[in-house]
Amino acid sequence: MRADLRNANLAGANLTDAKLTQANLAAANLSRAKLTRARLDGSNLGFANLTGASSADANLSRATLNGASLARVNLSGANLVRANLEGANLVGANLAHANLGLANLAGANLEGANLTGANLNTASLVGTNLSNANLSRAVLANATVSGAYLLGARLVGANLRGATVMGSDLTRANLSGAKVKNVGWYGTICPNGRKTTTHC
Repeated sequence: MRADLRNANLAGANLTDAKLTQANLAAANLSRAKLTRARLDGSNLGFANLTGASSADANLSRATLNGASLARVNLSGANLVRANLEGANLVGANLAHANLGLANLAGANLEGANLTGANLNTASLVGTNLSNANLSRAVLANATVSGAYLLGARLVGANLRGATVMGSDLTRANLSGAKVKNVGWYGTICPNGRKTTTHC
């Protein structure tokens, strides 16, 4: 039986190792909750408040997190494969080494987020704000980066092979050592402020 915890107040709750697969946590308050290694795969967390929550190594694959508040959340090492994070607030979040393969991050705000070593293979980054985010050694191969903001972002050693970068702003971004083979650059502003249709 799937747990129905819509609008539940679980602020500060200790849900370490909890099994909440396919649970309905829409609009729930999970701020500052401990969700380390929790099983939330396939769960509905749309518009939930997870501000400051600790969710390291949690399983959120295929979870719905659209419009959720995830500011300063710790999702390091978390599984977010195919998760829907459209319009989510991830300002200052820790997503180091998280798996965001095929995730939908359209319109999400990840300003200042830590995505060091994260996997964003084939992710959708349409209109995503990654300004001042740390994407060092992150994998963005085959990702769609359209209308995104990467002002001052750190992409040192990142893998962008095969990515589509369209109409995005990389002003002052650091691409040192980044792998950019077969990247499609379309009307994008490069780190030096120059607009390109070839390569940065």
